[in-house]
Amino acid sequence: MRVLNISLAAAFATRWRVLATCLLLVLAFPTQAAARGVDVAGRQFADIAERYFQDRMNLDPHAASSVLGQARFEDKLLVTIAPTEIARNLASLKRTARELKALDPTQLSERDRLSYDLLREEVQVALDGFAYAGHLMPIDSFGGVSLQVAGYGTGDQIQPLKTVRNYDNYLRRLRRLPAWNAQAIANMREGIATGNVVPKALIEAALPQLKSLIEPDFEKSIFSSAIKIMPTTFPKAEPLRLRRAYQQAFVRELLPSMRTLVRFLERDYLPKCRDSAGIDALPNGKAYYAYLVRLFTTTTLSPQEIHAIGLAEVERIRDEMKKIQAHYKHEGTLTEFLQWQDKASIFMPFKTEAEILAAYADINQKVLQQLPRFFGRLPKAALEIRPVPELQRETGSSYYVAALPDGSRPGTFYAWFRDPAKLNSSIMTSLFLHEGQPGHHFQAAFAQEMDLPKFRKYGWAPALGEGWALYVETLGHDMGFYNDPNQYLGHLKLELLRAVRLVTDTGLHAMGWSREQTMRYMMDVEGASEAAAKNATERYMAWPGQALAYKIGSREVQSLRDRARARLGNKFSLSEFHDLVLSEGTVPLNILGQIVDRWIAAKEKL
Repeated sequence: MRVLNISLAAAFATRWRVLATCLLLVLAFPTQAAARGVDVAGRQFADIAERYFQDRMNLDPHAASSVLGQARFEDKLLVTIAPTEIARNLASLKRTARELKALDPTQLSERDRLSYDLLREEVQVALDGFAYAGHLMPIDSFGGVSLQVAGYGTGDQIQPLKTVRNYDNYLRRLRRLPAWNAQAIANMREGIATGNVVPKALIEAALPQLKSLIEPDFEKSIFSSAIKIMPTTFPKAEPLRLRRAYQQAFVRELLPSMRTLVRFLERDYLPKCRDSAGIDALPNGKAYYAYLVRLFTTTTLSPQEIHAIGLAEVERIRDEMKKIQAHYKHEGTLTEFLQWQDKASIFMPFKTEAEILAAYADINQKVLQQLPRFFGRLPKAALEIRPVPELQRETGSSYYVAALPDGSRPGTFYAWFRDPAKLNSSIMTSLFLHEGQPGHHFQAAFAQEMDLPKFRKYGWAPALGEGWALYVETLGHDMGFYNDPNQYLGHLKLELLRAVRLVTDTGLHAMGWSREQTMRYMMDVEGASEAAAKNATERYMAWPGQALAYKIGSREVQSLRDRARARLGNKFSLSEFHDLVLSEGTVPLNILGQIVDRWIAAKEKL
């Protein structure tokens, strides 16, 4: 409206001196012209945003398979860490930046102006990332692209395996792995020369997983997984043809390539890896970590400020845990109580995978009954519960994969466990609220239903993305789930984990903490086992900054809720607030604050 009023006043003043009798025409013309200007600018921006999104998909069709699930991507695996692909990516981002700079944002509607600002910031953050050498460290404790793509043969991931065409496409994607492996080796050699190498512990953690990919017997290899689940409905000649094609690719291409990669990691790379744990030990590492903190928190908080927040949160949560300890009448320190609870058989009721999945299904039904109290609407996409694939269980964790836009894949909560008999039931409710609904599933499903540019519809702002999911864990209080002291303790254990992340991530990457020091802190504060502390520490070493998103984001959502309730009093509606937080997809925290403040101001006027 401000843009229209300025244009109207200028046009009116110019014409009044010429022909006062044409007042109506003078008023109408500039209004229509301004409206046409908004329409033109809106179409221009829509073209820029769509071109940007399609570039993102075409430049990384592997990621595009996860986002869109379209057949045009499922046979492709570009080597995104190759110099030519990096150059293409950089050129695309620079072009988008130029196009945005050439567009006058004052000519956009209020909704498009928000998208413009978000895209401009997203592109700039991506461009800033080219100053750092992440591409020279393509393999860490997660194992890299080879392990990920090999695991798709189980049929329960992003790679569809239902038709003959699906199988041919997956084979073409698999046959691109040798090119990725070769480029990864080249990049790591350059990393050795320039001092950009990962900690030794991460390669030591990755090697057992990668060695599972060099099983020489095709029938025992993970690369034969797709063949073993081949539908029986395929035309008569196809199963034999596909088996031969997969086995031939395995013998001639995949197995030799994986052997070369493993041999390089063991003989050449591991001895050159660093003993330090934090990214700040790399050339330009302090600036790199500052960049990652900004990327994952969408704030200007310093590592030191985040570290202090973490320490305060750890103390607060542990004080609350002591009340649960008193309920169980457990003598000793809080840490000793947590260690006891983690191993006590009374909290481990499961014997089979099926029992765990049934328990999660029961939690889901109870949550569904409660959701209408907390939200004005529910997502259209269905939610499924599946176990994390075997190949990911050693270093993995529970996670969520969004539904595909065409409905061919539902939103999926992947539940992690190694041994069903050793799964502690206390965390299950809080974990489901986070990874399932109303956590990540609501975020992803609602965004797909919105009339937003695709870069926002399928985008991700880490602090609100993970912060929302952590925040909704607290809704278990109002839903009555935490009346069970075991489930409440599990909730507090997960909250403590996220608070500890603020301390340990900044400790590792900004304060010189060692891997062992970080593990000891987790064991002392959380009562974590040595194995759990090792797994968590190596995750934070491999993925600097990401662990900060959870607590920083959830604290902001809770703070905005408290502010809205304090100012609105009886006018405050929790369900309206929740719908509002999800109304624009996942946005940076400062943008979320502006959205909430405008909502508060509008409600105050009612």
